[in-house]
Amino acid sequence: MKVSKGGKIIAIDLGGTNLRIALIKNRKIEKYYREKTPKTSTGIKTRIFELVGDYMSRDIKGIAVASPGPLKDGTIKNTPNLPLKNYNLKKALQDKFKVSVVVKNDADCVAFAELKLGCKKRNFIILTLGTGIGGGVIIDGKLYRGEGYGGELGHIILDGGQDFESLAASKRLRRVTTKVFGKPKLFHELIKMKNSKANKILEEFTKYYGQGIASLIHCFDPEVVILAGGVSECGNKFLRMVRKHSAKYFHLPKKTPILWSKLKHPGVLGASLYFE
Repeated sequence: MKVSKGGKIIAIDLGGTNLRIALIKNRKIEKYYREKTPKTSTGIKTRIFELVGDYMSRDIKGIAVASPGPLKDGTIKNTPNLPLKNYNLKKALQDKFKVSVVVKNDADCVAFAELKLGCKKRNFIILTLGTGIGGGVIIDGKLYRGEGYGGELGHIILDGGQDFESLAASKRLRRVTTKVFGKPKLFHELIKMKNSKANKILEEFTKYYGQGIASLIHCFDPEVVILAGGVSECGNKFLRMVRKHSAKYFHLPKKTPILWSKLKHPGVLGASLYFE
């Protein structure tokens, strides 16, 4: 799908915690807004339509949405982090605003942004670390989706029949830290606490990150693993812990770099690139 030169794109990043919207022209963000994602299906639908309506103008050529998967033909199927089931967001937006719409996996959008604007490698893995854990796989410069549902890297099984996301995502972190400290804590808050309880939690979660990343490296042998999402604000100490635990599980005769993404707002940027 192509957009005539000069056309603007409304890009939405629909996350389990935050809802983001941007106005993008020629790969540049002209306007950006973020708010907490509503908790109900009706609330989410209402806010998306309100926000898009606020951004809509005569020079809008399309709407691009980055959404948690699994997805099929613009329909959000049964994503665990949003109360939307079998909802055809693409059709709903097209019917309302009469412009072209694409709805893509959010981690795929981040991977696409990294491919075109970020690391620009031909073989790499992107992990989006937030409320859930998403993944994107680039092979020979192209996004890999298998028969349509591939790339759900957060659902590889790690321990006791539990998957990567259920063990290491922020939604479990909230439960664990609430039990220990009486209220939820984020990773960067645990790092600042510098006490034994916080360190124990950090070690457990970064161990699972290490297991998951090492498993994916063994499967795909990428040039680099890029980490993005809300956890990226944790900085180098957290990244060093992830690298340390990953190294324990490596069996390949090489060292694959694990890096934070350097892109700002890669979800909306990557979604908009699908119109090029």
